[in-house]
Amino acid sequence: MTAQNPSAQKRALLSVSDKSGITDFARALHEGGWELVSTGGTLQVLLDAGLPARAVSDLTGFPEMLDGRVKTLHPAVHGGILARREPGHLDQLETHNIGPIDLVCVNLYPFRETVARGAPDPEVIENIDIGGPAMIRSAAKNHADVLILVDPADYPLALQPEVAVQDRRRLAAKAYAHTSHYDAAITAYLSAETDAPQPELLSQITLELHRAHEVRYGENPHQSGAVYRWGEARGPVLDAQVLSGKPMSFNNYADADAAWALCRELAQTQAGAVACVAVKHANPCGVALGESVTQAWTQARDADTLSVFGGVVAVSHPVDLEAAQSFHGTFLEVLIAPQVSAEAVAWFAAKKPDLRVLQAAAAPVTGLDVRPLVGGFAVQERDTRQWDDLCPEVVTAAQPSEQEWRDLRFAWVTAKFARSNAIVLARGGVTVGIGAGAVSRIWAAERAVANAAENAQGAVMASEAFFPFDDVVRLAAQAGVRAVVQPGGAKRDPEVIAAADELGLSMVMTGSRHFRH
Repeated sequence: MTAQNPSAQKRALLSVSDKSGITDFARALHEGGWELVSTGGTLQVLLDAGLPARAVSDLTGFPEMLDGRVKTLHPAVHGGILARREPGHLDQLETHNIGPIDLVCVNLYPFRETVARGAPDPEVIENIDIGGPAMIRSAAKNHADVLILVDPADYPLALQPEVAVQDRRRLAAKAYAHTSHYDAAITAYLSAETDAPQPELLSQITLELHRAHEVRYGENPHQSGAVYRWGEARGPVLDAQVLSGKPMSFNNYADADAAWALCRELAQTQAGAVACVAVKHANPCGVALGESVTQAWTQARDADTLSVFGGVVAVSHPVDLEAAQSFHGTFLEVLIAPQVSAEAVAWFAAKKPDLRVLQAAAAPVTGLDVRPLVGGFAVQERDTRQWDDLCPEVVTAAQPSEQEWRDLRFAWVTAKFARSNAIVLARGGVTVGIGAGAVSRIWAAERAVANAAENAQGAVMASEAFFPFDDVVRLAAQAGVRAVVQPGGAKRDPEVIAAADELGLSMVMTGSRHFRH
């Protein structure tokens, strides 16, 4: 074989795992005068379609080896891809009897899909593609002379008489993103330490992000925004089904995620109860436990009727028509539930057409908690510690009653999901006052007590972090609070405990802080 110059018949190398549209694309190339070269399963598909495709082994002079691990790793392939279309490189191709390759159409072994279906490790390892990424990267490097295609959606572009320089460059960038995401998935799989309860964070983390949802704008109209999926991860809100209402906004996604996280943990820690969480600006404003969705929602709404206006609500149990009708009269942005009946969806569509009604996806809480910084990210494990993981200790002479224990547990979970500094007052499985996002703990307590007003009488108080002074305890007692739960660990713990004993409050220390900034 002699090297071909740019005016001779063009050659396309096709080797795809995703065979969507490959036969029609290859036929169009053939009819346009292209020579087709292929490998493995793709070659067989083309031959079965009656297309005159050649095997890569015809170019390399070597058969596929090592159960298909080695097919295209050869100078006859990569030389043909990487050669610049200029005399020096073309002369070298001719010296070694290598023909140029002008189009590379490759997508990679289904590694993510193999992992997702729980395949055994040897099968997963075999689905780490080697030759495919090498060809993609070679073609993308030489994109000025070689078209690189990794997405069937781009096949029509390659059939145009001329492909513009900017389109070639865009395809090359897309190709490198393709291999980058693929490598990130492999890295994540090989780095997983499933036996370690608290795996050490890696020295390097690749954020493999794919746009999952478009939104009109970000937090404000002057900011662009979108919602992205991290690798192949799923999320209860990210993958929720929008059953009715307007499209989701950037803020809707953030608030719904916050509401559902608290709602789900309450349902897990309060067996048998229906949980309802109303959120405003990522903070809970009304939280309640009830025997039905209607009861839980009504109590959560009445806990703070002012703040719940325009809020996002999550409920832990299915919403039927009767429950749906209980939402009449309150303006909400989003309602998310594990299931919504067809009758309820129809009622919402007719009576509250702007309300976004979501059915949460079944997805575990996994992955890392990533916070953006200018120029980087702060990364941590998620705070998945639950009440049952703690060893609560009563540190006062007074002991909480059985009902107060239930309320302390409920208030503690709610405080864990409120922005720091956070104080939660609760009574009878309902929040009566919440102070969140304050720069001082006493200010958070004052806000919670003010919200509760007379409902603070007989309530319990939860704090997500310790009390640096006894001022919060004295405020609580003055408001009528009877029991307090906090992590403890402050230098003045003895003073705080003494104040509680003096005032007749019971106090529980958990030994576990739960800042949420």
